[in-house]
Amino acid sequence: MAQDHSAQDQQPIELHYWPTPNGWKITIMLEECGLPYALRLVNIGKGDQFKPEFLAISPNNKMPAIVDPDGPGGAPISVFESGAILQYLGRKTGKFYPADARSRVEVDEWLFWQMSGLGPMAGQAHHFRIYAPEKIPYAIERYTNEVHRLYGVMNKRLADREFLAGDISIADIACIGWAKSWERQGQKIEEFPHFKRWLDTMLARPGVQRGLAVSSDDRQKLDLAKDKDAQAVLFGQRARP
Repeated sequence: MAQDHSAQDQQPIELHYWPTPNGWKITIMLEECGLPYALRLVNIGKGDQFKPEFLAISPNNKMPAIVDPDGPGGAPISVFESGAILQYLGRKTGKFYPADARSRVEVDEWLFWQMSGLGPMAGQAHHFRIYAPEKIPYAIERYTNEVHRLYGVMNKRLADREFLAGDISIADIACIGWAKSWERQGQKIEEFPHFKRWLDTMLARPGVQRGLAVSSDDRQKLDLAKDKDAQAVLFGQRARP
């Protein structure tokens, strides 16, 4: 069922979403920017991501995706891939994505670092540590160690600055959903004091809190560790029978 999160007198952005680290990137961004949005839940445990109407806007059958009725030139536009959505919303609003070319390059570096490194590696750590039907020590060690390395990179970066790329940006927003689950990734946060300070700062922001709370009840209802049908959909990448 759609939920209307409109706060302003304008057409809401249609957000196709499920409460996961990638989905949270967009709810946090929308809340931080004060943009109105209408929620379209994509229950990934039931295979909603394989429905033709969703594939029409997200051909990789992954959420999140958005449809902005007021896109460039006033015409509707759909955007998939969480990093691309963050960039689009940053350009649209002028928030959390600097206009200065050098500053924008810096933000893009850390955004793509998250998209290509932190997200995939943390996701694999979650999978092999929590969800895999058999415990494979090599895989668990491999991905746990790589997340440890990435948090070390982040910790060093944050040693002399408050946020990843100057002021708070879409790079920080991209990282928070994964970073807050450090314990599930087998990490000890006391090893990363600058990372911990950044994490506490981000989690204290009201917009972040609101974004993380969107449909949190639905996340709790899906017990992926026990729901074998949902595992078959997500890990087998096929529609639910």
